Amino acid sequence: MKKYLLLIAAALLLLLGVALYALLPGAGEAPFWLAGLAVVLVLLHFRKSWVGLCATLGGTAFLLRFVLRGYAWWGYALLFCAALILLHRFAPPLLWKLTVILTCVGLLYFCAVEAPIIKNARTDKDPERPYLIVLGAAVYGDQPSLTLVRRLEGALDYLNRYPESVAIVSGGMGKGETVTEGQAMYDWLCAHGVDPARVLIEDRATSTMENLKYSFEIIRSRGDEPSGSIAIVSSAYHLYRAKCMAAQLGASDAAGVAAPWGYFFVMLNYFIREAFGVTHLWVFGE
Repeated sequence: MKKYLLLIAAALLLLLGVALYALLPGAGEAPFWLAGLAVVLVLLHFRKSWVGLCATLGGTAFLLRFVLRGYAWWGYALLFCAALILLHRFAPPLLWKLTVILTCVGLLYFCAVEAPIIKNARTDKDPERPYLIVLGAAVYGDQPSLTLVRRLEGALDYLNRYPESVAIVSGGMGKGETVTEGQAMYDWLCAHGVDPARVLIEDRATSTMENLKYSFEIIRSRGDEPSGSIAIVSSAYHLYRAKCMAAQLGASDAAGVAAPWGYFFVMLNYFIREAFGVTHLWVFGE
């Protein structure tokens, strides 16, 4: 009876966490701590049942991937754990041993990729440069997403700290956007007191590489060179890749400016995703 009561309590906590998230957007991450606790309790209850473990992991993964925004890679990680349980249960011994080896190699590689990502996830010392390139992110209609607002907050702090710097806000128009990301960023910065003359709009880019390429063109059109004259503001997890791309385009001394952190679990989700983005950069150069 106690086990069933524990399972019911855990399920209720999980539902409560989801409900708080859905109904109270201002609740922050408290619902996810509750939901995480519920999932742990359910997993402990099913620790001897592969069916229960896989069902719990799969159901939670579905919720993270398809219901909530910003947690997809947590969902993929849980699905991977469920797949390992199934392989351990049904795979031949040789296949299971090979899976363990490949998983260990993959985790070691993941740690190796994350090391430079984490190392660069901060603002560099003495980041003052004539130009600050603000990398775009999603816009909903004409309103910046939370990720983009964080980047703009970092840009605003930088521009207030270094009044001689000029910002280049870079980003084109994506799906579901009624204005370009560059225009949305320009409007936000100007509304927060930045002199419009200090904000230049780049509104063609659809990727980080294009953000930098087209921003460099603007700098050159003003008679300057990007090398030695740019800082890049972006989300902390994204700075390493952005600086690598800047180096490919001839600005190996670009300074990184880390935007304020958002929700903890969302940021960890993007740190996980960034390992795949960096791998793509290393393999394909973009």
